Amino acid sequence: MTTARFWRDNATRYNLMATRCGSCGKVTFPPRHVCPICHRRSMGKMEKFRLSGKGEVYSFTLVHEAPAAFELQKPYIVAMIKMDEGVMMTAQLSDCEYAEVKIGMRVKATLRKIGEEGAGGVIHYGYKFVPE
Repeated sequence: MTTARFWRDNATRYNLMATRCGSCGKVTFPPRHVCPICHRRSMGKMEKFRLSGKGEVYSFTLVHEAPAAFELQKPYIVAMIKMDEGVMMTAQLSDCEYAEVKIGMRVKATLRKIGEEGAGGVIHYGYKFVPE
């Protein structure tokens, strides 16, 4: 991701911002300008709000072969998290061992270092999930 795009997406990424359709109630993450269900546009219909950051593990796996940016972190756990608001998110699990992870386990979002651009580049932070 380019640095300019990274900075534009900071509010959404760091604050777990989502949208709720004012017509049908569908919650989407990341935020959208058009509802994927009823196709309403943003003109006052798509309300932005912050997710609670809490949810449960829906599915998970252990990644052994990682992209170059995550080479030093492997093996690491990636999970599908069903947030309390109903949206699904994919994220790394942190502060737990693979054997401890169970489907239905309660987790909460935390801000962690994701990577960096080059030796003197920008440090990228983002959300990961830890046991609640």
